[in-house]
Amino acid sequence: MRFVIVGAGRVGLRTARVLRESDHAVVLIEHDESAVERARNAGFEVIAGDGALEDTLEEADLDAADALAALTGDLNDNFVACMVAKEHGCRTVMRIDEDYREEIYQRYAQDVDEVIYPERLGAIAAKNALLGGNIRAVADIAHNLQLVELSITDSSPMRGYSLSELELPANSRLLAHAKGDGPLTVPDPDQTLDLDDSLVVLADFDVLGDVRSLVVGEADRATALGGA
Repeated sequence: MRFVIVGAGRVGLRTARVLRESDHAVVLIEHDESAVERARNAGFEVIAGDGALEDTLEEADLDAADALAALTGDLNDNFVACMVAKEHGCRTVMRIDEDYREEIYQRYAQDVDEVIYPERLGAIAAKNALLGGNIRAVADIAHNLQLVELSITDSSPMRGYSLSELELPANSRLLAHAKGDGPLTVPDPDQTLDLDDSLVVLADFDVLGDVRSLVVGEADRATALGGA
């Protein structure tokens, strides 16, 4: 997949790195000369210019991009970049800082696909927001442990089975379950796993692939991880 990131600061550059590690194509847009040089030295394609200007954004070939993340420290610039990207059919992710009032957050949340708080969630949240799909990393618990949220799909081997019949691989544990859009709750062994149900699992990195295949299904594997 191909992503455009506006802002090559701390958050933008870290997000670009984790996307590149998953073999995705990334182009950065940045106006600060030192940040441009730093990103280019890291091996990234960088467009030097104002990411809030349509002409600059179009240099990144938005029509060929799957998503745009506006990750600068300027809320207004982020919003403008997302609105332009929306016109080109891109999924949009906008950074907002935690000190903004809730009503401001709600206003912007209606216009973009996802709003993130990088200071709280880190670059992994930006990566997940861009990828979308049926598996989402919630947190890195330790060097070898990750908390993930997965959704039951049409191709899930466990669709229609009960939670008591779910046999996760060793070094993984089911922590919570939600029916459709409902809230996450302590798993009830008698609950049936239906389409769009969510599971929160703590797993060792070595078995994440097996957990994904069991819950999401092989047919949705590429979609769920953006082809990773």
